[in-house]
Amino acid sequence: MSVAVAFEKARAEGRSVLIGYLPAGFPTVPGATDAIRAMIDNGVDVVEVGLPYSDPVMDGPVIQRATEAALAGGFRVADGLRTVEAVASAGAPILVMTYWNLVERYGVQRFAADLAGAGGAGLITPDLIPDESGPWLEASDAHDLDRVFLVSPSSTDARIAMTAGRCRGFVYATSVMGVTGARSSTSTAAPALVERIRKADPSVPVAVGLGVSNGEQAAEVGAFADGVIVGSALVRCLQDAATPAAGVAAVAALSADLAEGVRRR
Repeated sequence: MSVAVAFEKARAEGRSVLIGYLPAGFPTVPGATDAIRAMIDNGVDVVEVGLPYSDPVMDGPVIQRATEAALAGGFRVADGLRTVEAVASAGAPILVMTYWNLVERYGVQRFAADLAGAGGAGLITPDLIPDESGPWLEASDAHDLDRVFLVSPSSTDARIAMTAGRCRGFVYATSVMGVTGARSSTSTAAPALVERIRKADPSVPVAVGLGVSNGEQAAEVGAFADGVIVGSALVRCLQDAATPAAGVAAVAALSADLAEGVRRR
């Protein structure tokens, strides 16, 4: 299934898409695979598989601790691609999210080919600006991969238009300034940012991330955005669990709550 199909299906049902993030390799490579399957089985429409990186400057403390643990456990890019391959047929499109230096070091064309070969739908690049994305535009076109860039409340209208025009899949709207992390309330800037993106390019869906941690907030964001992105709250389920099995169960329960939220009328 492609990301576009997931958005079309949700649109036909009159709801927002639920997008869930978990890092590959945490708490282990098999443990992450089990948790991702639990997300999909409990209503997550699109999965972001994070590739741990040694300098995650845009991630908050929850995700940083998880990726540090994965790297300490010996995580390699090949483990991330194996994770994608293991869950690609589980019922949701799989996007990889990682920092550009990792992709560049791996080899842009090689990474695109290997990601497509593993069944991945595309790539989210939080620190790659569209102005410098030429090699990735070429590689993603060559291997029919989605590409998701980020915009924020501080982005100019011109930058929003340029970024949206180069996205395929959706535009990632970071609804607050700063690093990732679940918050007690969603950003008041998010609805205005979504409207600015739609005005610039109504053809591409807009998904809002940074801050959603429960079904109530998912319903709130889903009322004005095409997609609701949840990361840190899901990662915390694994971090706070006494056992790996308990972590997967907590991910399943939160996913179900979030899925009910985006389906709430």
